[in-house]
Amino acid sequence: MKLSRKSKAILLLVSLALLIIQIYPLVWIFISSFKDPRKFTSNNPLSLPSHFTLQNYINVWNKGNLGTYFLNSLIVAVSSVVFIIVLSAMAAFVLEKMRFKWNKGLLFLFLCGIMIPIQVVLIPLFMIYNKTGLINTLTSLILPQVGFALPISVYLFVSFYKYISNEIMEAAVMDGCGIYQLFLRIIFPLSRNTIVTVAVMNLIFIWNEFIFANTFIHDLKFRTIPVGLMDFIGQYGLTDWGATFAVISLTTIPTLLVYFVFNKSVISGMTAGATKG
Repeated sequence: MKLSRKSKAILLLVSLALLIIQIYPLVWIFISSFKDPRKFTSNNPLSLPSHFTLQNYINVWNKGNLGTYFLNSLIVAVSSVVFIIVLSAMAAFVLEKMRFKWNKGLLFLFLCGIMIPIQVVLIPLFMIYNKTGLINTLTSLILPQVGFALPISVYLFVSFYKYISNEIMEAAVMDGCGIYQLFLRIIFPLSRNTIVTVAVMNLIFIWNEFIFANTFIHDLKFRTIPVGLMDFIGQYGLTDWGATFAVISLTTIPTLLVYFVFNKSVISGMTAGATKG
């Protein structure tokens, strides 16, 4: 469909407005992280800093436990993503390519998991973890992250596998490939864009996850970054805004880098795995 110049101009203006709405909070946080900590209460919070200072970052590094929080978040995010990719890719391969009586019913059960809100499982999970001794361990964060990410990840892999020709699989089997070799050497490498999409989507969500970390972790040495931000909230809710903005800026950078590096693969994976399905 060919658009007129007026339609293109309106579309451009709307796109610019949406872009500003999306980017402005992030830019404001980055700029505010360089403000003098004493100016947050005396000046307009929306004003630009009179001079830029690194004092907030120095305070965060010296007073906070940022290194431990970063390491814990990294362990939880990477471990969860690895389990999500391996389990969802294998489950989707079985459900889509290995025909058996209940494969559609099992896929339906997987997809039902998308409708379950996180909040309804907090108390049952807390009771189970308390009895099994998993409270205050990183395992208590990895397990629910994997469980809640599997439905949408399985759906993306199933949608992609529909467009892998069965003739490729038949040719591989005739050449002597077993079922495990077929998956590991042919199907899994062909899913590169879907793997990147699942990895980036879940990495960003898990990196910023707060509810599980705040419910199952009480020990400071197992805290992740989102919960660690509470270190900068003092008595009666007094908040060190400079340090808070500095931590938010530092913790946002990894997710932005991951998205910018794999941006094209994510879009390809979404269009190949979701739109066609």
